[in-house]
Amino acid sequence: MTTPAPAVQRLSWAGVRARRLDRNALSVPVDTAATGPADVVAAMCGAHAQVMSAAELSIGLRLAGATRTDVRRGLWEERALVKTHGPRGTVHLLPARDLPMWTGALAAVPATSMQAKAIRLDPGQIEEVVAAIAAAVADAELTIDELDAAVTAATGPWAADPVMPAFQGMWPRWRQALHTAALRGALCFGPDRGRKVTYTSPRRWLPGFRPMEARAAVTEVVRRYLYAYGPATPRHFARWLAAPPGWAAELFASMAGELQQVEVEGAAAWVLAGDTEVPDEPARSVRLLPYFDAFGIACQPRDLVFPGRAAERALARGQAGNYPLLLIDGTVAGVWHQRRSGRWIDITVEPLDALDTRQARGLDEQIQRVGAIMEAAPRVRIGAVTVGPHA
Repeated sequence: MTTPAPAVQRLSWAGVRARRLDRNALSVPVDTAATGPADVVAAMCGAHAQVMSAAELSIGLRLAGATRTDVRRGLWEERALVKTHGPRGTVHLLPARDLPMWTGALAAVPATSMQAKAIRLDPGQIEEVVAAIAAAVADAELTIDELDAAVTAATGPWAADPVMPAFQGMWPRWRQALHTAALRGALCFGPDRGRKVTYTSPRRWLPGFRPMEARAAVTEVVRRYLYAYGPATPRHFARWLAAPPGWAAELFASMAGELQQVEVEGAAAWVLAGDTEVPDEPARSVRLLPYFDAFGIACQPRDLVFPGRAAERALARGQAGNYPLLLIDGTVAGVWHQRRSGRWIDITVEPLDALDTRQARGLDEQIQRVGAIMEAAPRVRIGAVTVGPHA
């Protein structure tokens, strides 16, 4: 006699939305007396920081009463956060305490070079460059020009060959390994020197730092991703991490004993085993998410998060993050834009549909909150956003 397979649990999309909002502190911001920026960033699985003001807003929205000054203090004074390359190889703020996990995991993701074969670094050259970077920044904060000189001196003139197409010219060959060095934990960002970016060693943030063993690191990243953004599929995870889909599928399969299949709107997805709870109350919040906020990028499936016209208006060639999002009850419902002018911040919000009384009140409160986080007085216009997507 065979034992029937257990029934697959069905989760409603409304329940999934409420669960994700709660776990990302987007239902109710968390109390700053009990937590801080690093805890919030850990829950988000990293805060995208290519646009630093967007990272400050992402974190501030999730922390009751916090401002951009609190985020900056957590990064540059307390060093509870570190600015480095994170998921997808893009600039992120990560909790300093989690840097061993992130570097162990990200260095294990199979990489593909975007550079033409003729200018690509070979494996030996990559190792030379990463070692040279680590030595140069061990006890220093260097600008990119200073790092150019240090790497070339340590490796040889081949590293300085200006062969990489850049915004206004050509970059030296070695720079294609810059983000590799960050993913391996050889460097992170230091404080800006005037208008110039600097690089330094993450060991100045986390003494004794070393990357976690790869297998342990990648499985822990899966656990955290599924807790924050599940239910999800291996393909969703691969897209979020910019990893090969086949590699992600094998990773999920290797964790089969830790994962549980569920069904959402007729589609199979995975959560951590036993983690199927959803809130009793439906999602009820209005949020103005900045460029590249983790919620808009990590949440899947796209057709449910960006339903109907939202996909046309708020995605750029299917890519999330390029527009700031008006999020209502966990669903994208419009776009918005902000522009700073002295002590003022001009905010334009473009809802895709008319707002009811609750939503309009929530939007007013959120606009005031954005102004408080950014330490500016908001001036508001409801209408079309004419600014195009962020590159």
